[in-house]
Amino acid sequence: MHRTVILLLIGLLALPVAASAQSAEADVMAVITRLFDGMRAGDSAMVRSTFAPDVRLMSAFERDGVPTLTRRTGALDRFVTAVGTPHDEIWDEHIWGTEIRIDDRLATVWTNFAFHLGTNLSHCGVNAFQLFHGTEGWKIINLVDTRRTEGCTSGGE
Repeated sequence: MHRTVILLLIGLLALPVAASAQSAEADVMAVITRLFDGMRAGDSAMVRSTFAPDVRLMSAFERDGVPTLTRRTGALDRFVTAVGTPHDEIWDEHIWGTEIRIDDRLATVWTNFAFHLGTNLSHCGVNAFQLFHGTEGWKIINLVDTRRTEGCTSGGE
């Protein structure tokens, strides 16, 4: 009986920690969801709100058989402008297999993606996000993706 009471108390004490971790994961995932909802809506303000001002955006891929990592100055401004510029097709990024890890004010999100222009699959890969929790909440501080056009699925398949 005594052992049962102790185990029950330990379990009850762990509940706030587990609830807090789930809440932080939900808050981090809400930023990622807002990013992709903004892309679909063509809403540049919504997209910009997910990023820290000094975010790094990079892509890792193979070009002409050579491993390539791109990092462009001003990439966020160009990306946000492109999202907000009217285009015929909806930019729709499907994600799945998402893993979230959080320690204190740092979070990492690793997720598969398939990017669609309208109904056409454009490319796929993995997004690796890093987020920081500051005075304005969670913001993306680093985003690296892989990109390929072969071996893609439409998402979650």
